[in-house]
Parts: sequence; structure tokens; C-alpha cells
Amino acid sequence: MNDQLLMDNYLLVLKSTVEVYVHGTLESSNSDVREHLKSCLDSIMSMQADTYDKMVEHGWYQVDNVEETKIQETIMKLQSNNSESSEDNNEEDTEE
Repeated sequence: MNDQLLMDNYLLVLKSTVEVYVHGTLESSNSDVREHLKSCLDSIMSMQADTYDKMVEHGWYQVDNVEETKIQETIMKLQSNNSESSEDNNEEDTEE
């Protein structure tokens, strides 16, 4: 197994672990447990960022830059969808 494959797998494990800690943190009803999970989440996210940076440094993780116009189009679309959703909710509230 080569280094790139190992790093790919390690990054996938870290991403999965982040998801587990996010859900655990959100669902925890005990503040001590929630704080511990949040601390673990922060640690795993730091490890994920370091791994990602190393992979980019070695050319093992390709990042495509998105054009500014595409970013703005997406923001506008999301804002439009959000306002439509708010309007739909307001209409439902007035119908009741």
C-alpha cells in the first residue's frame, strides 16, 4: 500500500469520525459529555486539517478553484430558496 492510499484512507476515517462527534455533540443531553465530545471534535478536525494540508502539499488532493461568478450565483440561489421557504412558512401560518 502506498503513502497516498494510506493518507486517503486516513482522511476518510477522520471525516467519518468528525460526523460521529458532531452528532454526539448535538444529541448529548449532558453538558459534561457534550463538552468532552466537542473537545474531541475540535481535536479530530485539527487532525483532518493537518492531513488535508499534507495531502495538498504532496499533490495527492486536488482542489479546483471556483470562479467568483459561480460562487455569487450559488449564494443568490440559496438566498432565493431561503426566502421562498420563509414565504411558504408564513403562508402556512396565516392559513391556520
